[in-house]
Amino acid sequence: MKQIASFTIDHMRLLRGVYVSRKDKIGSEIITTFDIRMTQPNFEPVMLTGEVHTIEHLAATYLRNHVDFAEKTVYFGPMGCRTGFYLLLGGDYESKDIIPLLTELYEFIRDFTGDIPGASAENCGNYSDMNLELAKNYAQKFLDEILYNIDEVHLTYPE
Repeated sequence: MKQIASFTIDHMRLLRGVYVSRKDKIGSEIITTFDIRMTQPNFEPVMLTGEVHTIEHLAATYLRNHVDFAEKTVYFGPMGCRTGFYLLLGGDYESKDIIPLLTELYEFIRDFTGDIPGASAENCGNYSDMNLELAKNYAQKFLDEILYNIDEVHLTYPE
């Protein structure tokens, strides 16, 4: 079988950041897939499922209610390796185009209080596996160390 594109990225050189993973044309539409890498692969501990699950619920809720991106959001969800998330948006984007959106999103997660959307037995298949405090800590760290001062090295996959 042909190796998929995401497995061709050198994960020993991949830094935390925001990358265009791929662009797919479906009919006349472009779907841009972003690699939102919150921990450095193979160098930092991966996120545990509780915080990953919490970030997923908060981010999906935020994006699907966003004034400009609700109708463009196709998917937001975790990577199996638990080092980050994929965001699929309808449209032809570059990494730098979504930094303001991601900054708003991670500030929302950092500042969130109250009940996590969809965290009930009726709404989620594993509602008890949530960790809001660790999700907020990861959001703050990603904002401070990546999003607030992002540069080209953290916007472009290593060659």
